[in-house]
Amino acid sequence: MNKYWAIFKTQLLNNLAYVGNLLTGSIAIILFMFLFAQLWRVAYRSTGSDTLAGLAFHDVLWYLLLAEVIELSKPRLAQSIAQSIAQSVRDGSIAYQLSKPYNFLFYQCSVGLGDSVLKIGFNALVGGAVVWLLVGPPPDPRWWPLVLVTVLGAWLIYFCFTALIGLAAFVTEEVRAFEWIYQKFVFILGGFLIPLDLYPDWLQPIAKATPFAQAIYGPARFFVDPSWARFGQVVLGQWLWLAVLLGLLAFLYQQSVQRLAINGG
Repeated sequence: MNKYWAIFKTQLLNNLAYVGNLLTGSIAIILFMFLFAQLWRVAYRSTGSDTLAGLAFHDVLWYLLLAEVIELSKPRLAQSIAQSIAQSVRDGSIAYQLSKPYNFLFYQCSVGLGDSVLKIGFNALVGGAVVWLLVGPPPDPRWWPLVLVTVLGAWLIYFCFTALIGLAAFVTEEVRAFEWIYQKFVFILGGFLIPLDLYPDWLQPIAKATPFAQAIYGPARFFVDPSWARFGQVVLGQWLWLAVLLGLLAFLYQQSVQRLAINGG
């Protein structure tokens, strides 16, 4: 694993050299949180209640902050894996990449993690400062280390999905449609824009059972309402889905490499 640790550190140092770009990228979360605050303030006023589905206005804003941090800090796989695999399949350079003395997927995971670590920190600091000014201090900081564990699980789920999309390029060569569909599933079933607690009763259990909810709703809900029971539920759900996704990813990767060899790539 030393080689992948070295790749991770190299990518991390590369990003440290461009801190200005990271700060500029954090402007998006400032705009999002400000707009969310205005929309949800109106929603709470229109109901005449201090809580919706057990969530206060303060809780919803901090929930949405972590959801935004996870989404905006996800690995650059839409560009760096899914699109790069598709391009390398089209131009034939994938054969050269696969001949390198490292596992192709482990390499992409190390690069993606090196990209995401600083993004998570900057987005959390900048967005957290905005939300703190808008609605007050964040939830109990004693639970934050466990929140980071759930964020890591969310990141790995993102990696598996986008790597699977990238592997689809071995068959379809173009993967933009898959990326679009995946993003919409995250938005709708993941609880990215609206906490799943506000969904219709019949839809909540369906959405919460999906890996998209484990990547967004689970960590964000645990952040604003921490407990050992909820932490265990989130981690169990994440790792069950990761076992499925990693198994599927390993199988399809082997099939894709064999397909490439058979086609003479």
